[in-house]
Amino acid sequence: MPFAHGAACPPSRPAAHRAMATMGEAPEPSPQAPLAVLSKVELRVSCKHLLDRDTLNKSDPCVLLLMQSQGQWMEVDRSEVIKSNLNPVFAKIFMVDYYFEEVQKLRFEVYDSHGHAGVGTHDDDFLGGMECTVGQVSPHPPPGTPASGVLSLTPTLSQIVAQKRVTKPLFLKYGKFAGKSTITVISEEISGNNGYVELAFRAKKLDDKDLFSKSDPFLEIYRIDDDRSEQLVYRTEVVKNNLSPIWEPFKVSLNSLCSCEEKRKLRCVVWDYDSRGKHDFIGEFFTTFEEMQKAMGENKVQWDCMNPKYKIKKRNYKNSGVVVLLDLKIHRVYSFLDYIMGGCQIHFTVAIDFTASNGDPRNSCSLHYINPYQPNEYLKALVAVGEICQDYDSDKKFSALGFGARIPPKYEVSHDFAINFNPDNDECEGEPSSGGAGDACLVTPHHARAWCCWDTPLLPLTFPAGIQGVVESYQSCLPKIQLYGPTNVAPIISKVARVAADEERTKEASQYFILLILTDGVVTDMADTREAIVRASYLPMSIIIVGVGNADFTDMQILDGDDGILRSPKGEPVLRDIVQFVPFREFKNASPTALAKCVLAEVPKQVVEYYSYKAFPPRCPRPETPDSNLSSPQ
Repeated sequence: MPFAHGAACPPSRPAAHRAMATMGEAPEPSPQAPLAVLSKVELRVSCKHLLDRDTLNKSDPCVLLLMQSQGQWMEVDRSEVIKSNLNPVFAKIFMVDYYFEEVQKLRFEVYDSHGHAGVGTHDDDFLGGMECTVGQVSPHPPPGTPASGVLSLTPTLSQIVAQKRVTKPLFLKYGKFAGKSTITVISEEISGNNGYVELAFRAKKLDDKDLFSKSDPFLEIYRIDDDRSEQLVYRTEVVKNNLSPIWEPFKVSLNSLCSCEEKRKLRCVVWDYDSRGKHDFIGEFFTTFEEMQKAMGENKVQWDCMNPKYKIKKRNYKNSGVVVLLDLKIHRVYSFLDYIMGGCQIHFTVAIDFTASNGDPRNSCSLHYINPYQPNEYLKALVAVGEICQDYDSDKKFSALGFGARIPPKYEVSHDFAINFNPDNDECEGEPSSGGAGDACLVTPHHARAWCCWDTPLLPLTFPAGIQGVVESYQSCLPKIQLYGPTNVAPIISKVARVAADEERTKEASQYFILLILTDGVVTDMADTREAIVRASYLPMSIIIVGVGNADFTDMQILDGDDGILRSPKGEPVLRDIVQFVPFREFKNASPTALAKCVLAEVPKQVVEYYSYKAFPPRCPRPETPDSNLSSPQ
């Protein structure tokens, strides 16, 4: 059997993105444009009748999970190593994001590990892979299998989710069966109302199974499903030479433990570890999460660890030891909607680049040119993102700032001025507008999110107040300022951060800030900007940067943490990845919805990450279900 701590897991291969399977760890962001996640899915893997590659002992298998990304197979995660076992049940739970609208191809590869040497690359190390053709789950290799490398092992995630349980034969290279080897993948969707539980176990006076030393016990917890099958939930580390072991506390999701059902039966088994894989059974007991909860606070819960054979054979048999639950803590994992429904407001601020590189606004080639028939790129980006954000702001008023311009009355360069020229209140308010020859091209009302251009009078149209006010202030300020430079954005980040810091001091999840920076070039104060972002990562704040125009934005990618961890000039890393950068030209021919979807997709996760880090619950959480603590664990 495999062990979470009994064997070293081989070093990971480089991956474009990694979906972590450990409870409480968030998956790293995908390098592709984010999609709307339908749900998260847990995948459990087991194998039977694996090939024996070792001479003296049995194979030490490890499973690699790969996912196809842009035509390339990328390693997502890997299981622990199983010592000397041809029928492993892996404790590792692979957690992946499930997208309904995307075909997600998975590949499972099983290797014989060589301890610290890791997973080998020779043919003799490969124990087989699971494959099927696209669109169907087929146990036979497709025709035209490539002569080099592993087959195209492509069960889609949606197929695994739909079937719940998939058992397939393992194949070697060139379509050859790996003997009678099979792999089973069981999928389970994570419920939206999911928390996790922290458990601490110990045992007392366990039976001694060894002749010359004491037992080396470890504990396994299995969930018994409706079809009476058992799913491994967790396997503890091995405590060497100890009949009264104290295992390390561990965390597991409520969904994994009991499918969020308090009365679901659990089977707990204690084994004496054997390095050859022939572990000796010490005893077992059955319980439920409902019973476990009696261990909350100062209370303890204990069970007799029973060996059914001894109970039949031995007249005075009492037990094979006692297992004690020392402590149980239930933690709620709040969602983005929990915070929004609890009254958290999203405050939206837009910062507009007014540097000279944009061109003279009176010239039609300028990025700031106001065309009555078509909105410029600044307006398109502003409306696309602002229209979404205004739904989460009760007063529908947006703050609007400018940078890189000389402003009246002294025409000194400013990098954080209010475009309504009201330093005491930078929120913009507008009146409903009717289309006319002199009006800027805006968007259709009622969230149609389609551009509407006109040069003849139309019926009056009502636009979202926040967007209307910003657009009017933007148009009004252009004739009053002189475009200048340089492109410094650190002052504006720091300005919004100061407001966010005031909000943080309330110690409530009441207001989260989104700063949208629209710029036509790479920032010139990169060091100060990095420092400002690191400081902002500790605050209730996210930053979206949209590159407008055709400049080379390569250097801007450093601000987006997707390719690595952003650090300040002194080397301090960001607490959270709060920056999303996209060039507008990639969405020039797409609908406004596509841009908004891309730049805002990570915001819900960033909101949850911040409030989870600060341990701030929603102000008014969703009502609890009276008959179940699982709906809102404390």
